[in-house]
Amino acid sequence: MTKFFTILIFLLLPFCLSGQQTVKKIPLKVIQFDDNVDLPLTIKERQQIDEVYGDQAEKYVYSNAFRLKNIKDILRNRVVIKLITKEADKKQCKNLSEIPLLNSFVSNIERDKTFDPKKFNPLKYNFAFNSQGSSIYHVDNTNYYIIIKSQYQ
Repeated sequence: MTKFFTILIFLLLPFCLSGQQTVKKIPLKVIQFDDNVDLPLTIKERQQIDEVYGDQAEKYVYSNAFRLKNIKDILRNRVVIKLITKEADKKQCKNLSEIPLLNSFVSNIERDKTFDPKKFNPLKYNFAFNSQGSSIYHVDNTNYYIIIKSQYQ
């Protein structure tokens, strides 16, 4: 009987010890917004928000101070559209056409027929805006690249 308990202890001991290990989680940095997010929305930014959120914009954006600040940060500071013409500078990355549209609020939202960097609305796309790292996407059949900077930079 003593052998049985000894064997049982040696079999169960590793499970008990592994359950006691603490996992060190690396906390995320506090998000620091640039001063320009405190400025009022421009007409263009309001149109971009309304295009994506439709009649839900007041409920989900305009009445939520943090979300509004976050969206202003995305539109003003974190989305960069870059024209790259040198073949050596071009990157292998996902195409814009592979990114699903954010159609949770406006079901009939559509992709732009042609890409115009001045009219591009990044809120229409389900980009990983809240990821820890930056992302880059290629605009199909163009030399444009969209860079989404991390909010933790």
